[in-house]
Amino acid sequence: MATSNPSVFLLMVNGQIEEANFPEHDELYCKYCFVYGHDWAPTSGLEEGISQISSKGRGPVQSIVWNFPLDITFKSTNPFGWPQIVVCVYGADTFGNDVVRGYGAVHIPFIPGKHKRTIPMFVPESTSRLQKFTSWLMGRRPEFTDPKVVAQGEGREVTRVRSQGFVTLSFNIVTKDMKKLGYDTSSSEAQQASGLVTEPTYTL
Repeated sequence: MATSNPSVFLLMVNGQIEEANFPEHDELYCKYCFVYGHDWAPTSGLEEGISQISSKGRGPVQSIVWNFPLDITFKSTNPFGWPQIVVCVYGADTFGNDVVRGYGAVHIPFIPGKHKRTIPMFVPESTSRLQKFTSWLMGRRPEFTDPKVVAQGEGREVTRVRSQGFVTLSFNIVTKDMKKLGYDTSSSEAQQASGLVTEPTYTL
């Protein structure tokens, strides 16, 4: 017998990777990908992308503007493994090699509406001066084999990193059928404040 109760809810994400602030670097581009739990699946849109190369403006604000669009819809049966977006920024070094300038990740906002998030970026560091010199000489800086590790906790505590720059994203979030499945995302108004995101919490 058919039932009208939904078995999944939808999370619709639109937005932009707006800009970056890297005081020490210029002419950068970014890549993004989404990381999510086993119960989640994309139904439309792009799971990853790469932006154009942008340079700093000549004005007093030394931001690198991309305004790179994001558009994806997910479906899931429960909130565990709520999607994160991983952003990787790249640029050319002195020898013209593409090297990573920053990694960062943030959870997709779970409250419907417009949001802005600023992600602090970091880069892996060599563990010795010799490795630093060798990597500089060879044009091979430390990088993650899989950038998705940025969104995971396993092994991160043994990785030496250095903070470097910020990336600003904007989101427009729409959810469907979450309340019908018993998830209330309207009661945590404090989470709507822009800035650095916290971990999602759910009330039943």
